[in-house]
Amino acid sequence: MLSQLQNYGPNPFTLLLPNANGLTLTRNRAGFGPWNAQEHGETQEEKQEDSEKKREMEAKLSRVYESFDLEMLWKRLSEALSRLQSDPASAQVLLPSIESLMVVSQHVMGTRSPEDEPLECVTSEPGTRRAQMESDFLSFTEKHRKILNLMVRQNPALMSGSFSLLVRNPKVLDFDNKRNYFSQQLHKGRREHYTPLSLTVRRQHVFYDSFQYFNRKSGPEIKHGKLNVRFHNEDGVDAGGVTREWFQVLSREMFNPDYALFQPCAADCTTYQPNKMSSVNDMHLAFFKFIGRVIGKAIYDGRLLDAYFTRSFYKHILGRKVDYRDLEAVDPEYYNSIEWMLNNDITDVLDLTFAVEEDVFGETRIIELKPGGSSIQVTESNKHEYVRLVTEQNLTNSIRSQIDAFLAGFHEIIPPSLIKLFSERELELLISGLPDIDVDEWKNNTDLRGYKSSDPMIQWWWRAVRSFDQTEKAKLLQFITGTSKVPLEGFAHLQGVNGTQRFNIHRAYGEDRLPAAHTCFNQLDLPAYESYEKLRSQLLLAMKEGAEGFGLA
Repeated sequence: MLSQLQNYGPNPFTLLLPNANGLTLTRNRAGFGPWNAQEHGETQEEKQEDSEKKREMEAKLSRVYESFDLEMLWKRLSEALSRLQSDPASAQVLLPSIESLMVVSQHVMGTRSPEDEPLECVTSEPGTRRAQMESDFLSFTEKHRKILNLMVRQNPALMSGSFSLLVRNPKVLDFDNKRNYFSQQLHKGRREHYTPLSLTVRRQHVFYDSFQYFNRKSGPEIKHGKLNVRFHNEDGVDAGGVTREWFQVLSREMFNPDYALFQPCAADCTTYQPNKMSSVNDMHLAFFKFIGRVIGKAIYDGRLLDAYFTRSFYKHILGRKVDYRDLEAVDPEYYNSIEWMLNNDITDVLDLTFAVEEDVFGETRIIELKPGGSSIQVTESNKHEYVRLVTEQNLTNSIRSQIDAFLAGFHEIIPPSLIKLFSERELELLISGLPDIDVDEWKNNTDLRGYKSSDPMIQWWWRAVRSFDQTEKAKLLQFITGTSKVPLEGFAHLQGVNGTQRFNIHRAYGEDRLPAAHTCFNQLDLPAYESYEKLRSQLLLAMKEGAEGFGLA
């Protein structure tokens, strides 16, 4: 790339200039300097002339960028990184080239607006240069995610500079790198002084007392004010411990059935979904907004909550569409019927229309899934549309007002563009923290079907589990059970659709298949792979695909 730049001479710009943080895109003083250095004392005519020169220089810079053979550069750089794959530390020598290519590519691909969705696939018109750029970028970052994450981990400032393009494909970033970047962006910039949030609450009325206090405060006051909590008639100065306890007590009280705000999911009884009937509580929407503020404040302050929600609710927080597979946690039996419908020919078998019945406080109402739905028959050809619409009705439309109220409070604290960095499972870890998983205790409370504890596959399985870091263990638990929460009493008390349900591994057939999870039963279907390495790689792939909405049985 540097050789290509040299064809344009030393002026008007220099692309790369070393500094303390590595290599960054820098304007040459001979070219762009006046607009950065001489802000004061200029006449209107001089400012206009400078502005015209700046536009002219930026146009030249744009033409230079557009002239690069970026497809070839991505390919050559990928080949070089592949040769260094076995020694990631040596790949640091290529950091300047990666940075420069990222900077140029960001210019060609365009600036990302806060409303843009993550670039998880090519979105530009096929055959265009931008579409090719997106494809090359996605392929490169997927292939070299390990090295890229190592570079970011060693120098987090890269994410706010030359590596900022990586947020366009956040699924390649490890959770710790996302979390660090998220926190940095969330707290950057100047802020005016806000008075502390000093609140005194009665322990037995912590939810309502806290709601009353927050209800008198604006979003910015809650976001930036330092919490100082005291429990009524209890000794103790809040040096952080009282606030931490307040968050824990308050988060558990959110699910108090007396408020009728959330209901436990049938699949595990430990994750929660907004209650369709919450309007029985006249204050329900105000309470949902308050809960959104509390969870946003906890994230902003780096506090953890004892709060676990359904995957579909996390999707709503992230602004993503729900999928019929999300029904499994809320209503396992209904999910199974949907699965059967999709996997079988329903011609002359089912008598359904594009309408559903809902019980609203004892009154049966007909909800049309589309205009005139009551008279539109569900057929083999339109069943996929029916599944999509009935999923939206069950997981979105029926609780739309609750979701909107929650998000109104949450977005006062956390910008929607930033929270989109995370997957649903990562959002759970951000809110509730990484669990402390005792692998020995997990192993002692595991049942086997088709395997014996002495079988190589089971030995390899526990070896793989022990090899995972804390985040990977949490994601593995999420993949199999639907949540990262470990019961207070340990793995012997894991919950399933029928109450206490121990973790169980079933032998599956077909070495080419990925491990599959049945979250309602805490069950893993594990094929007999030929080696430990194959097991570990297939398991990681299954966890990754499951996090992106695929691969769940």
